[in-house]
This record gives sequence, structure tokens and C-alpha cells, in this order.
Amino acid sequence: MPLRPAPTDDHALARDLAVRAGELLVALRSKAGSSAGERWTLRDDGDMGSHHFLVDELRVARPEDRVLSEEGAEDLRRIGAGRVWIVDPLDGTREFGEIDRTDWAVHVALVIDDHLAVGAVSLPAQGLVFSTLEPPVLPPRDTSGPPRMVVSRSRPHPATILAAETLGADLVPMGSAGAKAMAVVRGDVDAYAHAGGQYEWDSAAPAAVAIAAGLHVSGVDGTELEWNKADPWQPHLLICREELAAPVVAAVQAAIRRQPGGGRA
Repeated sequence: MPLRPAPTDDHALARDLAVRAGELLVALRSKAGSSAGERWTLRDDGDMGSHHFLVDELRVARPEDRVLSEEGAEDLRRIGAGRVWIVDPLDGTREFGEIDRTDWAVHVALVIDDHLAVGAVSLPAQGLVFSTLEPPVLPPRDTSGPPRMVVSRSRPHPATILAAETLGADLVPMGSAGAKAMAVVRGDVDAYAHAGGQYEWDSAAPAAVAIAAGLHVSGVDGTELEWNKADPWQPHLLICREELAAPVVAAVQAAIRRQPGGGRA
């Protein structure tokens, strides 16, 4: 599933916006108090502050393009539009509100004619950004131990846990989808299989960066993902090293069939 060709300045814009939104969030977080109420306020302020920054910047830089944002009102004009930016202003809001955690992200992606073209994922608390402007170089796989699968720290899907047992894989809990996907890109883990469903803003930018890095990206059933759908729900996602794609797909599908009402990711 190659990326759709896009102008270099689109790649540069995505990276710049992901970095600058991240800087905004880090600054906001540095002023937060420690009480439960202040943390809830921080989460809300982070979500909306980053959303307004990204949407306003895109409106100026790409006034003819459409935007799909997790925090924005639905704009049905995006359906069938040639260029649609898909953004998650703060992926991992829960982790953002926990001041000692770094596994949260900002996602900026561009879909051209319903195909992924551009992506940037910043991990602001770690001072890192990964983008299609300068595709990451995938490090060699460490084969000295069992494969490692990254999973949700708060709601791991039973099928993923069963699949890891089948593969003899170690589970690595982590926060945001972007952080989990970039853990595969960085070589910290070997696979990210999400069978529980998410939205296009959760997966678009991470998928674009992973494809640019030479990783396998599909649904957990091996099918190609679709973008800019009328319903932005994305039933499942698999990002992994190419050599692990077939065994992970087989293990996850077998695990899903073992679930009550199995056969559906």
C-alpha cells in the first residue's frame, strides 16, 4: 500500500504543524497543577487548544483543502474531496493529563483522492517527530528474544492478548496509538495489532509514517485500509515488520474466532 505522491511542501507542512502543536501542548502542560480537577481541565484545554491551532493554520496554509479532526464538527464537504487533512490534535489525552507520562502524540496526515499521502507524528514529551518528509530508517530487528507486541495500557483487546500467546510474544503496554505505532517504527517493538476499533484520526498519520518507513500496514485481517470514509470509524489496524505480517494476521484472526460472537474484529 504505497503512499500517494504529494508535493514536498505538504510533507514539510505536516511535520511543522505536528511539532508546533506539540510545543503548544508541552507549554500548556508545564503550567498545570496536580489536583484531579486541574488535570481534567488540562486535558480539555490540550484537546481544544491543539485543535484550534491546527485547523486555523491549515485554513491559512491550505484554504481549499478540507479537514477531519477528532475535536471538530463534521464537515460533510470532505466526502469525495480531493485533499483532506486528517488530524488528531492530542492522541492519548489520558496520558497527557498524567504529568509523568510521555506516551502521547500529535497526528497530522493528508489524504489525496482517498489515499494516504502525507503523515507526521510528534511525541512532544520525548522531543521527537517522525514524518514522511524524511522517512524514518527502520533499525534491524532484534531476534535475540521473543517478538514484542505493543498493546493498549488501559483496554487491551482480548484477541490481541490471545494472539500474543499464540505467537509467544511479549506484550508491551503503552498509551496513544501514535506512540504505539512509532514504537514499531523505532524498533522498540515488532508489531502493533489493534483489533478493538478506532477512528481515522487515530491511525492515518501513524500509518503514513509506518508505510514510509517500509513497514507492513493493513487491517488485522490483512485487508487494505480505506480513508476519508463517510463514517471515519476504522475497525482495526496492523503495523508490523513485513516478515511478521502473515503470522500476526493468522494469530489475530484465530483469536477473534475464539471470542464470543467471533469472526468480527
